[in-house]
Amino acid sequence: MIGTWQALVIDCADPDKLATFYEQLLGMIRVQHAEGWISIGDAPDRPAIAFQQVDDYEPPQWPGQEHPQQMHIDVKVRDLDIAEELVLQLGATSMDSGTGTFRVYVDPAGHPFCLVQW
Repeated sequence: MIGTWQALVIDCADPDKLATFYEQLLGMIRVQHAEGWISIGDAPDRPAIAFQQVDDYEPPQWPGQEHPQQMHIDVKVRDLDIAEELVLQLGATSMDSGTGTFRVYVDPAGHPFCLVQW
């Protein structure tokens, strides 16, 4: 092993807004906050999701590739219908795509993510 995972870093225009969305979606807490940077996670010594402010941010396009998605998060849920209602209330947008076991959305900054029923 060369190292350990520290963070998944997501570019965005507004780190506070996007961190709040993912805090509520995943039940995480803020573990680091600096100018243009917020990290959330389970605890300060655990891997995090970080949100980095980028000037002139261009959101990814899904499923197009003019602005590739570059990454996405799968979120495990018990009930797709209930989870969908809740993420839409948080500010997600449905992409009207998926199957009986997953659905695709974009977060408030335009990054795709999936709700996956297990």
